[in-house]
Amino acid sequence: MSIPPIAPFGPLLTAMVTPFHPDGKVNFERAEELALRLLESGSSGLIVSGTTGESPTLTPDEKLELYRRVKIVAKDAPVIANTGDNETAFSVEFSKMAVQTGVNGLLLVVPYYNKPSQEGLFRHFKTIAESVELPCLLYNVPGRTGRNMTAQTHARLSLVENIIGTKEASGDLVQIGHIRAQTDENFAIYSGDDAATLPMLPLGCCGCISVVSHIAGKPFRAMMDAFWSGDMKTARDLHLRLLPVIEALFPANGASPAPVKTALALQGFPCGGLRLPLVESDADEIETMKRVLATAGLL
Repeated sequence: MSIPPIAPFGPLLTAMVTPFHPDGKVNFERAEELALRLLESGSSGLIVSGTTGESPTLTPDEKLELYRRVKIVAKDAPVIANTGDNETAFSVEFSKMAVQTGVNGLLLVVPYYNKPSQEGLFRHFKTIAESVELPCLLYNVPGRTGRNMTAQTHARLSLVENIIGTKEASGDLVQIGHIRAQTDENFAIYSGDDAATLPMLPLGCCGCISVVSHIAGKPFRAMMDAFWSGDMKTARDLHLRLLPVIEALFPANGASPAPVKTALALQGFPCGGLRLPLVESDADEIETMKRVLATAGLL
């Protein structure tokens, strides 16, 4: 049995999808219902308007209204607002606006497209964190941003007062080990990759910012709890049971978050379509998801 690392927002945060009406407008009422559903099925907190929430297609006003309304229904559960951008000045101003909605923390993604240097990343995140009085999580996802933030840059940023951890989705276990070795044990490392969560736990990962928890929150949480209780067989069995589901959520064509919206609809909780340039799952993808969910006992 091992003591779980400190998880400042709890061990399982769900990166929420954003529900839409048929006309493409944000369905705020459904977002409130989804937040409650997730908190009742194993999630300790929520990430709003992240990658899975289709952040690039949401307006600032839509994001702020989502933060406000989700926080109201979540009550004491932590709600983290994704406010990162590839322009530092905008990130600062938008983060300040998000603070006013009552959220508990901020998620700051590595700037995408303009591919700053490691020094640029350090200054970017330091500037944002020092502009607000909320805890900040870094978000390293080089497969989407085109720039990896190194362990050394993580270590430098861990010394900035409001930066309390990172969502690590590089998939590089060597780098994750270096981050753990080069930062204080209170610096939280959340897995940003459902499939990599169990392999990351022995390295000191404190939990996961998850997508599969939309549809399998309780077994995914049980997997982590089993690891921390020393029951590796149960942890492994749950990981292997959920692995095909996770793979279906992140197909090679990069269609996410369409698959998780498909899965929610198959479970009887539709959240609408997607905004272009993202598109819904096709008939073959829907059938694949139905088969995978049924095999995993999730229908």
